[in-house]
Amino acid sequence: MTEVLLATRNRHKLKEVREMLVGTEFTVISTDELDASIPEVIEDGDTFEANADKKARTLAKLTGRITMADDSGIEVDFLDGAPGVYSARFAGVDGPDADAANNRLLIEKLQGVPREQRTARYWCVIALVTPEGEARYTKGSVEGFIVDEPRGDGGFGYDPHFGVEGDEAGRSMAQLSADEKHAISHRGKALREVLPLLRELTDGA
Repeated sequence: MTEVLLATRNRHKLKEVREMLVGTEFTVISTDELDASIPEVIEDGDTFEANADKKARTLAKLTGRITMADDSGIEVDFLDGAPGVYSARFAGVDGPDADAANNRLLIEKLQGVPREQRTARYWCVIALVTPEGEARYTKGSVEGFIVDEPRGDGGFGYDPHFGVEGDEAGRSMAQLSADEKHAISHRGKALREVLPLLRELTDGA
């Protein structure tokens, strides 16, 4: 197996990426698993790509490992694309209460807004950077809409409030099985495109 550093401390994201790499020749190790003393990389870019690149580039240089970093978030059309790159810190709350606080604020801002104006999409950009600074990028998105009442207990982030566009059962992202989510999700799409790039950068190892 070829080990790749995943620039994250988010256990949910780590779990999803590991699930999606099952059956491949790659496995990931998180920042904390490698060295808990590695400092947090400040995500101060104004695009998903800028944030992903900064995280991957910084940690690849620091650790001497091929590093993969994902920056992702949700864009709501009625809110002119917000929260966007600020999705994880939309409500200004850190720690285990962040998801709940972010979702509350999102629903508050959409109070009274009709379904047809609640269109939204998840975006994910993945940066893959070698210790020498060689970089590759992929991205993926999935269309949906925001629902007031949370549905399901799977996933994380905004998943319980993200209705999946075109799902015949009208499910939210949090109601999908792991396999169903990975097949259509923004992160799943971006990660599938990363695999051939990983093979290229590791000479097919």
